[in-house]
Amino acid sequence: MIYFSSIDKLKIEALLLNWRTEFPNMGVLAMVPEAEKSQVLKLQALCRRHQIPLCGAIFPQLIYGNEFHCSGICLLRFDIMPYVALHTGVLDDTLASAQAIALGVSPELIDDIPATLFLLLDGLLPHISTLLDELYLRLANRVHYAGVNAGSESFQAMPCLFDSYRLVGNAVLVILLKPHRGAVLEHGYQTQAQSLHATSTDGNRIIHIDWRPAFEVYQELVRAEFGVDITRENFYSYAVHFPFGILRANHCTLVRIPVMLDEDNALFCIGEVPAHSMLTLLAAPRVDSVNTVETLQQGLTELRGNPEANGVLLFYCAGRRQHMGQAAAVEELRLFSEVTRPAAVAGALALGEIGKSTLWGYPLFQNATLVTADWEIGQ
Repeated sequence: MIYFSSIDKLKIEALLLNWRTEFPNMGVLAMVPEAEKSQVLKLQALCRRHQIPLCGAIFPQLIYGNEFHCSGICLLRFDIMPYVALHTGVLDDTLASAQAIALGVSPELIDDIPATLFLLLDGLLPHISTLLDELYLRLANRVHYAGVNAGSESFQAMPCLFDSYRLVGNAVLVILLKPHRGAVLEHGYQTQAQSLHATSTDGNRIIHIDWRPAFEVYQELVRAEFGVDITRENFYSYAVHFPFGILRANHCTLVRIPVMLDEDNALFCIGEVPAHSMLTLLAAPRVDSVNTVETLQQGLTELRGNPEANGVLLFYCAGRRQHMGQAAAVEELRLFSEVTRPAAVAGALALGEIGKSTLWGYPLFQNATLVTADWEIGQ
């Protein structure tokens, strides 16, 4: 894991060539902040020239150590380049995309080596939960599931996923990590007692709640619970503080942060909201950072024994940071490093996160979480 605070072509080239000298079959995972997106084409050209396999994504900001970074680039080495596939056109046919991903991965799963299907997705895809459902139907628990959404924090469409040749949107970048035992995620949000019925939804849009216009009900809930008047004008500034929770039968709560209103006043969320879901307004102001970080530490320990052994990937939800505020979010990064004590921490601000539930390892798509995974030297 190497972070360059500024993009120096000569230093990056020297690093890559040194890596390849030591690991002839190596490859690179690159994470680039949105402000540096123009550098992706140059990185691709550099890797092609030296025949170094490349994959990566553009995020709102990067994480390295205990800080968020708007500039620079983070490079992570695979000692041996794993199976990687960039699938485009996911918006057009989710079922066909799931089938193509499963067909590509399945031949790599003929042994008993634990594997993680790590997915980097365009954050504007509306049917990510459906994609995960379809993948689980095809792959079941032959893999662990983890991943994050890339893209712009402005929620404007942009190419955000790349390999050595392409930079695209409306896509999923698939990386099969072996050996690897999965990721851990947690949000620490507390649920309210009142639940409501999502009577009309369309992908990641909530149209009606309890048979009434969704925005109207949302305004009433926030006003009654927290004394805040949410309007179309101040929606994004306030809604990030008052997310919905989808209540599941196994007592797991999925977080959905409303990020936009469409022209029909439907609530646009990052992540699907199934029709007839039971919703609750989450008590976001009472996020428990200590409990969140301790849960992550416990999960890492269970996955690999000693959480201090290697570097870790860490992705932090952009909506969570906006809710917490910059200072509190940085403090959460510091607390994470203090509790888990990894060799290094690298990652990014994400627009949605994927991890497993406690029930059979079923993959779930979340908002407002921290998700972390081991980055083993022998990847």
